[in-house]
Amino acid sequence: MVTSIYPVLMSDRVAETAEFFRSAFGCEVTFESDWYVSLRAGAWELAVLDGSHPTVPPAFRGTARGVLVNVEGRRVALDLRSEEFGQRHFILVAPGDVLVDVIQPIPFTGAYEGLDAPAQPAPVAQRPARRAQPAS
Repeated sequence: MVTSIYPVLMSDRVAETAEFFRSAFGCEVTFESDWYVSLRAGAWELAVLDGSHPTVPPAFRGTARGVLVNVEGRRVALDLRSEEFGQRHFILVAPGDVLVDVIQPIPFTGAYEGLDAPAQPAPVAQRPARRAQPAS
């Protein structure tokens, strides 16, 4: 009898990939090691695996490429659009009515055309790794 089916993304940046799904989509860590992280969002599960780990047969080692992960059910506050001030973005509503603005810098247009491109923010420091116990 099948008890669960969930995708496992092979990555060469396990902690960073898992943190992306935690911060962007509110996933909770149910198990974490340096080579594997299991995540859950409600009834849905996702895992991230080091693509070079010995548990992966040698002929299949690598990273996820050409994989599309759909995340449905988030309320959209602002549909995808391009702004004259150099952003192509959309805004999702996270738990607690926190807005998540997903932005791609683009060239300025309209009244902003000819100005210097917006400065890119420095990467956010990674949070210390949390060690969780396997979910029971």
